[in-house]
Amino acid sequence: MPFRATTLAATALAAFCGTAFAQGTQQQPATLAPEAARISDGVIQQDHKVFETVQARIKSLNDGGRRVADYHLSKAQCWLDVSFHEYTRNDRSQFPQAALTESDKLVIAMENKVQPLPMDTPLVNGAARLRPDLWERLTVVQRSSGFNCAMQRAACAEVELVHAGNEFNQQGWRHAKPYVQMAEDMVAEAEQRASTCNPAPAPAVAPPAPAPAAVPCAPCAAAEDRRVRLFANVVFAFDRHGRADIRAGSREQLDEMLATIRREKLTVESVELAGHADRLNSTGNPAYNQKLSERRAETVRALLVERGIPAQAITATAVGDTQQVEGCERTKSSQPALQECLLPNRRVTVNVTATRPSR
Repeated sequence: MPFRATTLAATALAAFCGTAFAQGTQQQPATLAPEAARISDGVIQQDHKVFETVQARIKSLNDGGRRVADYHLSKAQCWLDVSFHEYTRNDRSQFPQAALTESDKLVIAMENKVQPLPMDTPLVNGAARLRPDLWERLTVVQRSSGFNCAMQRAACAEVELVHAGNEFNQQGWRHAKPYVQMAEDMVAEAEQRASTCNPAPAPAVAPPAPAPAAVPCAPCAAAEDRRVRLFANVVFAFDRHGRADIRAGSREQLDEMLATIRREKLTVESVELAGHADRLNSTGNPAYNQKLSERRAETVRALLVERGIPAQAITATAVGDTQQVEGCERTKSSQPALQECLLPNRRVTVNVTATRPSR
């Protein structure tokens, strides 16, 4: 639909920043050309300069000492990324400007040292609120003692869920699904980082009075308090499924997860594996990618068992090429480049539920 939100966005931005403009740097709101005007190279280049300016301001905040993994800096970056992503895909809605405005609002607030900074994540452009379970899990992460270690993943998961909801409204579930999968992976990673953040020990308290016999679920609550969730994403070379075909970076991620289990003396309750393949298939056999994803899941399963994970705790599924997280529709000039772009789809996700030892 035609873009008509420029004036409203500028007004909302000025209201958000309030007196901060008078106290800090005078910065004009980041505004893209109206959609109908994006028909010449000159206009598009000017819009690209708007994106570049906001990116430079984010870098300046980091150079000034704000961590890359800071919740608000991360969210500003992710809003900017999804805005630029949809702009380059010629999104004919208000979403690119709305997402850019959210990034710009946060940047201006940080530049002017506004406190407290907002924690909300608005459903811009009327985006659908997909996957309430993921939103709830993110709320739990925000309230956890380990949130400091999970801020970056949590912030970007929230933005990606809004991105998915916008795609769902515009083009349906098939287009939203890759972004939902990305958000789901980010949520799992945020949970892992929060659970292994090693927060400061709680102050000593007097031992509680013995629980009455009529409270049968007290042990269940104690076990839940000790529960840990870990996540790894194991990606494979193109059309391969063996151990030697696992990319080094994801092998290190798996090794780190297993080292955490040993170091923390965790008891593994369950491991859920999901094997995936990218969309390429030169065989003509529609079952080929399904079998390939099954073999990848079995490779990771065998690795885990060999490294001490109980076989009975592991369940493995395979979904073939039905859950792509990277489309690469506009890529790339060569087949090897396309295969590399599609790497995130050639994965086995590893979700571990474990418990810490009782004290």
